Amino acid sequence: MVDTSKVTQRRKLHFETIDDCFAELGKIEAAEREGKLKTLGNWTAGQNLSHLAAWIEYGWDGYPMSKPPLPVRLVMKLMLGRILKKGMDPGVKIPGIEGGTLGADDMETLAAVDRFRTALNRLKSGEAAVHDSPAFGEMSHEKRVKLNLRHAELHLGFLDVEA
Repeated sequence: MVDTSKVTQRRKLHFETIDDCFAELGKIEAAEREGKLKTLGNWTAGQNLSHLAAWIEYGWDGYPMSKPPLPVRLVMKLMLGRILKKGMDPGVKIPGIEGGTLGADDMETLAAVDRFRTALNRLKSGEAAVHDSPAFGEMSHEKRVKLNLRHAELHLGFLDVEA
């Protein structure tokens, strides 16, 4: 297992809008079709993409985990502003969850591209999420979009489209 917090070749991405994320997804799809897509870290491209899709979908379908203890939620709420501005750190694991996170289904890359694109379209539609984040609680749609863009920056940075 690679310590993903120490992967130095990871691409530094920044998305202002969901359309920026769509553009990057197009590059990933093209690189996969050309046989040029490479991954860094421990996950396949399909796992990275399905994980991103799953965390968007959880807002409507429900989160498959319970809320963390109140002190953890309070700390997470305080960290939200920093995460929305500066992004997420690699290598962070959710305590008590096997593998440290959820939703990293090992899908074929192009199927996972489609799943992530569908989730992004739903997020872009403005449809209100019906489930609050277990860690951050209730969030505005704007914050939910930004959080998912920061999440995508992190995980898509582990996919090398120029190999």
